[in-house]
Amino acid sequence: MRTIRVKLDKRSYDIVIGTDIIPLLGKYIKKLDIGNSAYIITNTYVKERCSRGLIRELKKSGLNFKIKVIPDTEKSKSIPVLTAVINDLAKFDLKKRVFIIALGGGVVGDLSGLVASIYKRGIPYIQIPTTLLAQVDSAIGGKTAVDLKEGKNLIGAIYQPRLVLSDCCLLKSLDIRQLRAGLAEVIKYGIIKDSRLFTYLEREYRNILKLKVLALERIVRSSSLIKADIVGRDEREAKGIRTALNFGHTLAHAIEAAFSFKKYNHGEAVALGMLIALDISQSLKLINSSLNKRVESLIKKAGLPTKIESIRLNELMQAFYRDKKFSGAKNRLVLITGLGKVKIVENVPLEIIEKALKNRIKQPSVLRRAG
Repeated sequence: MRTIRVKLDKRSYDIVIGTDIIPLLGKYIKKLDIGNSAYIITNTYVKERCSRGLIRELKKSGLNFKIKVIPDTEKSKSIPVLTAVINDLAKFDLKKRVFIIALGGGVVGDLSGLVASIYKRGIPYIQIPTTLLAQVDSAIGGKTAVDLKEGKNLIGAIYQPRLVLSDCCLLKSLDIRQLRAGLAEVIKYGIIKDSRLFTYLEREYRNILKLKVLALERIVRSSSLIKADIVGRDEREAKGIRTALNFGHTLAHAIEAAFSFKKYNHGEAVALGMLIALDISQSLKLINSSLNKRVESLIKKAGLPTKIESIRLNELMQAFYRDKKFSGAKNRLVLITGLGKVKIVENVPLEIIEKALKNRIKQPSVLRRAG
């Protein structure tokens, strides 16, 4: 077991990483003194496969609890679902000291964190991520949000959990597509911060895809260390340090939105977004083609997409314009100058962005600038 501290003064918290560590939860809840009643937000798939140990531990610790099941889809990150969950939580909360447990992947974690941030102006919550993507990325750092039809994560808050419990046993419930989606985020960390991690992924990707525990613990630990360090130094992305974590994400969000969040899951979109960012980096002569090909090779080996299904270029560009990371009228992209080296570039010429997008579309049908 490994414990990593996210250092945020009074809002500091632990990320606990290991195998079969759910039985430690009662001890942590008692130590944190966050309440006597757990409101568990999850989905049907996770409830059936991952909740027994959690329920057993809550009962053993003498805690009240209620399980709230939300649909296992990105559509759960919506205002209607947010409102329904808050109303249900309020009914459960009568004469209790309530806290939230997010048991699930990124959708459950994002929604749960936002509920915790606004209910009674803030109540404690714990993240128990059950996907690789959530364990290495979305459960850490306090970014919470729901989507609007105009774009992803447009309503949200930065609200830190009191604990992240990353039990690698829970990853055995993943299907291969979810596992690959999480691996995309791990690849991101290797690209932006840790060339040794990237090399490890090139060597051990088969063992990761086979759910070998030692390999899983290694990548969760390495990724969590990077995320914890960055969040601790720049919680609210005010210093430009945390911006590095957006590598591939601005373009990924555009891809997700252009396909109405139906074609690609987040990790698949991030893989495509990273490749587009690499193509742009190469066009701006920040990297050479050999690094670009090396990353694309790893993404292919991980079973992630390298080309976008047929779509109109202007639809992707319109989604790109709506991204919340724009600075006024300027676009802003995280690019790289080498493995472990990032550069924030504003106002990238649109023709370079369009060219990179066009080259990643399988069968482009309309190739014209949006606007």
